[in-house]
Amino acid sequence: MKEYLHFINGEYVASNDGKTFENRCPVDNRLLGMVHEAGAGEVDQAAKAAKAALSGPWSKLNQAARISLLNKVADRINERFDEFLEAECNDTGKPRSLASHIDIPRGAANFKAFSETLANAPTESFRMDTPDGTGALNYGHRKPKGVIAVISPWNLPLLLMTWKVGPALACGNTVVVKPSEDTPATTTLLGEVMNECGVPPGVFNVVHGFGPNSAGELLTAHPLVDAITFTGETKTGETIMQAASVGLRDISLECGGKNAAVVFADCDMDKAIEGTMRSAFANCGQVCLGTERVYVERSIFDEFVLRLKTEAATLKLGRPESEGVNLGPVVSQKHKAKVMSYYKLAIEEGATVELGGGEPEMGEALNGGAWVEPTIWTGLKEDARVIREEIFGPCCHIQPFDSEQEAIDLANNTPYGLAAAIWTENTAKAVRVSAELDVGICWVNSWFLRDLRTAFGGAKQSGIGREGGVHSLEFYTELKNVCIKL
Repeated sequence: MKEYLHFINGEYVASNDGKTFENRCPVDNRLLGMVHEAGAGEVDQAAKAAKAALSGPWSKLNQAARISLLNKVADRINERFDEFLEAECNDTGKPRSLASHIDIPRGAANFKAFSETLANAPTESFRMDTPDGTGALNYGHRKPKGVIAVISPWNLPLLLMTWKVGPALACGNTVVVKPSEDTPATTTLLGEVMNECGVPPGVFNVVHGFGPNSAGELLTAHPLVDAITFTGETKTGETIMQAASVGLRDISLECGGKNAAVVFADCDMDKAIEGTMRSAFANCGQVCLGTERVYVERSIFDEFVLRLKTEAATLKLGRPESEGVNLGPVVSQKHKAKVMSYYKLAIEEGATVELGGGEPEMGEALNGGAWVEPTIWTGLKEDARVIREEIFGPCCHIQPFDSEQEAIDLANNTPYGLAAAIWTENTAKAVRVSAELDVGICWVNSWFLRDLRTAFGGAKQSGIGREGGVHSLEFYTELKNVCIKL
């Protein structure tokens, strides 16, 4: 039986009280292994190890040495690509074709991208006059913020964890990572890579467990944690924000979304269908930036609905390694129950089911897995819960609109503000509408196209703060001003 241990101060350790929980594969519900659940003792050990490492060998490395070390980490992940791929697919059930092109290579690349980007970021400097005429020089100096608590999600476990760990380490911090209880494998495996590459003990630590009354709550409340970065649902983000207020710790929160796509009649229909297919169904709809609300100009509404459901009907569900599979299960039985509850609710609220809406027949070997059908609805009112609440499954609702302003109002009619996509071949319209949408990131004629130098984060209840490029530098360092009298 495989055990997923904590990684603390460069060593794998079991929970002192022996508490464990199951890790099951969502493909067929088979038991993958037992995960050790951290208590106060393990979290305290990890936080102390991270704090001690700040003044150890890690602190003596200059920027070039840190870049070299993190590049080795990236290279080693790629050298062990197949191990990371198997671990990620077992935990999430996602197709190998997806994980091998996005999760693992981009998870590795985060170490290189951020270390090299942040190394070239300048700080400010000013010459000022003084009464005696000699002047003074002011310049900015950055130092690591300290111990960073990283609370990472289950939908892109390696990629979104290294999205935070990469810049944190590049800036000279140390980290304690609490991965999702549903996807512990790749974060645990990364500890081996850190040791193989010579990352000093205590720089990278991992504790497993749940949120409330478990590792997550214990970590975010720990007094040695200097900042907290989190990706997950809004309610959990609110709880973390409250915990961070004790000690006035900094936070970066990327939370829930109910993202909209706006499809104008002057769009390139092929582009819009292809992009909306990916944004609604990629990773079984379990993408924080994914589209659950699609607003289509009335003159092309019927054509768009027909083409999207025709394309969605071709999605092939199956085992991650099977030929041609491009849709896996949702991440767990618990999440399947949530998604299916919304499928039922959509019917109760009066939706027209254009496609799907139930559980697929997968055969005896797979029926125990967390499978749901890709689903498209029309006909719901804007106050329906299916329209208002994040589902995080392979589904979307399509609604017609008649004017540019109506499309903007519909897209903004949500407490969330993470992302949006606009489909139009009119550049002036694209500029106007993108400026009016209350979101942190807006794509025009594309989706999930990411330049890691740009700001990433959400508006309204989708989060606080920005990461990416120099914005990560702002979060993961303290900026002090040095004033020298000349």
